[in-house]
Amino acid sequence: MEKLIRITTIPLSLEKLLEGQLTFMNDHYEVVAVSAEENRLEQYGRDNGVKTFWVDMTRAITPFKDLKALFKLTRYLRTEKPLIIHSHTPKAGIIGMLAGKIAGVPIRLHTVAGLPLLETSGSKRKILDWVEKFTYSLATRVYPNSFKLKDIILDLEYAEEEKLKVLGKGSSNGIDTRYFDPNKHSPEEKLQLKKKLGIPENDFTFIFVGRLVKEKGINELVHAFVKLQKIKSNISLLLVGPFEQELDPLSSEVVDMIKSHQKIYTTGYQKDVRPFFSISDVLTFPSYREGFPNVVMQANAMNLPAIVSDINGCNEIIAEGENGMIIPVKDEKALEETMTYFLNNPEFKTKLTQNARKLIQSKYERTQFWQILLKEYKDLEALHKHD
Repeated sequence: MEKLIRITTIPLSLEKLLEGQLTFMNDHYEVVAVSAEENRLEQYGRDNGVKTFWVDMTRAITPFKDLKALFKLTRYLRTEKPLIIHSHTPKAGIIGMLAGKIAGVPIRLHTVAGLPLLETSGSKRKILDWVEKFTYSLATRVYPNSFKLKDIILDLEYAEEEKLKVLGKGSSNGIDTRYFDPNKHSPEEKLQLKKKLGIPENDFTFIFVGRLVKEKGINELVHAFVKLQKIKSNISLLLVGPFEQELDPLSSEVVDMIKSHQKIYTTGYQKDVRPFFSISDVLTFPSYREGFPNVVMQANAMNLPAIVSDINGCNEIIAEGENGMIIPVKDEKALEETMTYFLNNPEFKTKLTQNARKLIQSKYERTQFWQILLKEYKDLEALHKHD
């Protein structure tokens, strides 16, 4: 059986972004997962029945560490001789594609799930632009995980169009709607969780799921909610995810608001977000940039309409007025107005709730996506053998 190397910077990406995918591919290839954080990676391998190889990588710019990682991975690839190496996330992309090229791996694939550099400027932006361009030049094919992201890559002239391909209707892994199923949560269970968190039983609950950082629009969301809550007292805001104050901190004023406001609830990082969706009414996701956000698909699959920013990925999953509403980026006033609209128009919300799950099932079912990716691997394999 041919070898397939899948590489991400940290194991969390394997667990969350590619959940179940490597196990599925292991029936068709000998799969090896490459990532940082040795213990967590080994645990991932045991849980998913795939081989692992540890390479020390970080999401920050660390040239000396990156060089060591490059040498280690290149040596490994020369020994293992895989047919395919497929990378996700920027750091794993540059190290994986360069090591793959040096080691002579014939099929080198890179998935782009958003461009963090869009929110940077100056010399850091120049470096990140170069890294992205260089990564794509080393890959034999690049997969933007949304159509709008493909357009951005072409506009920035990172790669020629023939090298780029969006798989299916977008996404990096689709969504398992049997797992994200609102019917799995009983009214008693929901009531219990609301009690545990302290959310009043009849409150209209807005939810955000993700890292609590500036570029996710949390500053705007908290401000909009606090203003709205002064007028509508029976609403709550549920923030599900970790604070990351090192790389992209929230304003200290917003952190204080989150901690002190009696109607803002936080849970920290949660492995299973379904119970939290089940007690909520609307997803508020005012992010500045995304690839193809799983959270929006998950919320829709759990029957939640979504308020999202007009950015790639979000504006492809959400059809305005069908399964959610789209607002301008970084627009606190528009966010507050849209939240108000949902509160004042229960029939509108009900209509969107009824549409949400069906739309996701028709476009982004996970098992369909896996078949599309497997066909892509097999087509590339056939082309390579033909050459």
